[in-house]
Amino acid sequence: MTANMEGGRSTVRGRINAVAPIRICDIGGWTDTWFAKRGAIFNIAVYPYVEVQVCERSGQGDASISINLENYNKSYDLDPGNILYGAHPLIDAAIDSIGLAADISLDVNIFSSAPPGASTGTSAAVAVALIGALSAFAGKHLTSYEMATLAHSVEIVKLGLQCGVQDQLSSAFGGINYIQMQSFPHASVSPVNIANRTWWELENRLSLVYIGTPHSSSEIHEKVIADIGEDAENDPRLQRLRELAGEAKSAVLEADFESLGRIMDDNTDVQRRLHPALVCAQFERAIEIARRFGAIGCKVNGAGGDGGSLTVLGNGDAASKRKMQAALAEERMHPIPIYLSRYGVRVW
Repeated sequence: MTANMEGGRSTVRGRINAVAPIRICDIGGWTDTWFAKRGAIFNIAVYPYVEVQVCERSGQGDASISINLENYNKSYDLDPGNILYGAHPLIDAAIDSIGLAADISLDVNIFSSAPPGASTGTSAAVAVALIGALSAFAGKHLTSYEMATLAHSVEIVKLGLQCGVQDQLSSAFGGINYIQMQSFPHASVSPVNIANRTWWELENRLSLVYIGTPHSSSEIHEKVIADIGEDAENDPRLQRLRELAGEAKSAVLEADFESLGRIMDDNTDVQRRLHPALVCAQFERAIEIARRFGAIGCKVNGAGGDGGSLTVLGNGDAASKRKMQAALAEERMHPIPIYLSRYGVRVW
């Protein structure tokens, strides 16, 4: 980083960028939790990315970390020598996890096109991108797995939230992944490598629909934990979710979209059986509309609940997909443009 002083005023000395994808279609979700103990998850990383930009300030002024939440047109400051968790604890805790020098002066800008509470792992992507950018600034060389692990510990250790492991791993690694959790929170990531033709067709068929209201992942976890009891590891519903993750991997490798659609539907049905609150009436309405336009599979993303988003797999007819998205928009639901992300977190 090189200094750039103009008339003695504080100016930017250097800039670090980081982007990280969100994830959709998490087949086997819920098995990546502490109470499931072991799990298998299939998911797909997609654009829109979370974007983080870190700039070092030079010149006169007190040491501070200035956070700009671009989506909300809101800014606030942190004391790098005494980081307190305020209105945005995930961001504050992610910054705290890096252990920056107490005398630094930084501007941090955070942006995401995905709405908050969309059940697409956006908070995990924020943490991964922020950790990626700040660790680079601090001269720390972290692998993708280390970034994911640190981001996960921010939520479960520093903030005491209920949180599975899949979101951070998907954001860090990108692509289409089959994740196996041997024992919480230790997991391995296997990329599902497919031909370009299959990649393009899958991207063409997928839609992401925000149903118009956010959800609280940690709150939904508490409801399921209370209902599932002490022997969650051997619960047949969780075992079926583990099996579906493996089936989804095989279906995508074989470019068998009909089977993938069935698997998505089966996973959503298991979510209904885990707890009736996981698939709310608005999700059922979105699924009904999608079916009218030829959808062959629907997966309530993430934990589900009374808000969030739905992954829809279409029949391949592009006009029907656009009509479906228009019909959903008329119901005050919000289709979010997506593209499959070949890469995970990128820092430069």
